[in-house]
Amino acid sequence: MPAARDQLTQRLPMGSALKTFAIYDTPFWRADGLSGLALDLDGPMTFDASRPDGPGMLCTLLTGPAAQQLAKLDTAERRATIIRSLVRGYGPHAARPVDWREKNWADDPYCRGGYNAYFPPGVLTSVGSALRTPVGRIHWAGSETAIKWAGYIEGAIRSGERAADEILQTKAKFAERIEPD
Repeated sequence: MPAARDQLTQRLPMGSALKTFAIYDTPFWRADGLSGLALDLDGPMTFDASRPDGPGMLCTLLTGPAAQQLAKLDTAERRATIIRSLVRGYGPHAARPVDWREKNWADDPYCRGGYNAYFPPGVLTSVGSALRTPVGRIHWAGSETAIKWAGYIEGAIRSGERAADEILQTKAKFAERIEPD
């Protein structure tokens, strides 16, 4: 990689993110007049991720130091910690999910964190020009490279479209050079 791209990559750590789903037979909190949205001052944010006709699902998100601390626990301890938070927000019924799913994005071998890269001070002004600059046949896409909506799925989609357009333009220019008039 060119020096600027290599330095950019070295300076962009991924954030820490942990996502869990506690699954219940029904979205019981709705019968209690609760929206499903809860913010625990100890770190997690939980929201109702249930489909209209499906089981009840409470999605809990933790980021930064809170995610890093919980990631150090074994699965059973992590689950118990989050369920205690759910019980504080939704009552004793939250203690008994019928299923449990979790994802520690830092453990994912393909993204190594989440939700997007963290840009420390000075990175964009010193080597940010390498963020979207193609390197040979490599074209960069991802929410971090988005011109609009960076850090969101909308930005990731837009950046993918931008990279695809770059590739098509490069291919067209190459075809023009090898095609006789």
